[in-house]
Amino acid sequence: MSTHPTPAPSKETLETFPNPEPERDYAIRIRIPEFTCLCPKTGQPDFATLHLEYVPDRLCVELKSLKLYIWGYRNEGAFHEAVTNTITDDLVAALDPRYLRLTAEFNVRGGLYTTVVVEHRRPGWKGPSQGLSQGLS
Repeated sequence: MSTHPTPAPSKETLETFPNPEPERDYAIRIRIPEFTCLCPKTGQPDFATLHLEYVPDRLCVELKSLKLYIWGYRNEGAFHEAVTNTITDDLVAALDPRYLRLTAEFNVRGGLYTTVVVEHRRPGWKGPSQGLSQGLS
């Protein structure tokens, strides 16, 4: 076990690589089942599964950097709504995607389940073909 604290999340942690097919609309879907942050009221851990879906333009996110970025939230106090919007904003800033949706499904707390869905759509982007759009709005 590491004795080093997890660094705070920073959008500079997110690395990208060139989209191998920038002229094509296609969806990248990433499931992140071990997201953790802290409740800003109680300090208790909140657990969630994140579902990231995006249609890249010129850049794709490098997965190890995404993992390290997500790990940065482990010791951060954040409301569900705020952290989902912040992650979305950071990904949009790093990738400039045609479309991005982040769904955060938080585990039960106080008898309540919370799901937060945040979307970004590039102005003027019409969306993918019918077959690709299944699951994308």
